Amino acid sequence: MSEPIPLLDELAVAAYERALRLGSFDDAEMAAGLGVDPVRAEQARKALQDLRLLSAGAPGRPVVPLDPEAAEAELVTPLELAIARRRREAARIHHELRSLAAAYRARHRGPASGATVTVLDDVEDVRREIDRARYGCTRERMSLQSGGGRPPGLLEADREHTLELLRRGVRVRTLYQHTARASLATRTYVQEITRQGAEVRTVEELSERLIVYDREVAFIPKEPTGGGPPGAAVVTEPTVVGYLCRSFESVWQIGRPFEVDGQPAEYHQLAEEVRLSILRLMALGLKDEVIARRLGMAARTCRRHISAIMEDMGAVSRFQAGLMIGRRETARAEHDAADR
Repeated sequence: MSEPIPLLDELAVAAYERALRLGSFDDAEMAAGLGVDPVRAEQARKALQDLRLLSAGAPGRPVVPLDPEAAEAELVTPLELAIARRRREAARIHHELRSLAAAYRARHRGPASGATVTVLDDVEDVRREIDRARYGCTRERMSLQSGGGRPPGLLEADREHTLELLRRGVRVRTLYQHTARASLATRTYVQEITRQGAEVRTVEELSERLIVYDREVAFIPKEPTGGGPPGAAVVTEPTVVGYLCRSFESVWQIGRPFEVDGQPAEYHQLAEEVRLSILRLMALGLKDEVIARRLGMAARTCRRHISAIMEDMGAVSRFQAGLMIGRRETARAEHDAADR
């Protein structure tokens, strides 16, 4: 998140300090004394008056500096009162709507309300369940985000949700694939949430998306069947959720911190890891589209990498490159076996 813009620039601060020494603020004198254009001096005066640091300057009366503590109280008190009102309103909404939650679930879930695995086909139902789990989350959210960089629209929607969890002291951990580092939108998002305390790492491959709240409820996407977004399975069975959490932890341990201000050497190393991953998957005979999906990159980007690899190897066809990679892997395995 970018640093907040100061309320006063250097000129306004200097003008206020000079007004304190002189006992008043006169535009012409201030411009001459600070060596600035009269328009700049006028802008500084207006900025100071907006912050109640200078008097309004009624006709026939000089503009004089005012006490910053009094100005602070005058400006902050209305904001604090508004925040208090909003908090009371939020508490009232939580109290009244949560009192109806049991009736809603009894009506819409019926006998399945005690089910430990519930499959939701409608995306809106999934979003409502995720919202409910997020509102009730008190300890931790862990998530796997496969597929490389995420669309800016989804990141913007998740931004406020994540920051709200962090403000409540919830630990937030997210795993992306290495290819997500190439997405400017994802890098900007990660930079903001990590500065607020979130933890983000990347790994080579992630099989699927996963979200777990408080190690009690997990969301697993359904297999896509059409053009629209898939539904999800909501899992609350402790054994299954525990298994998913352990799986997350095992991948988290090998993940690399998503350093948005990392050194060029680090990016070069990750790029080489992606290249080696492509080589390994090519050796398995996988198609370009499958490799791209497993590594979380666009098919066009994957083909560009494969073309560069083939050129480096001197291969004239995809088939020849596959044979060369296979022979290389066999030779390496035999060499490793001989060393043992």
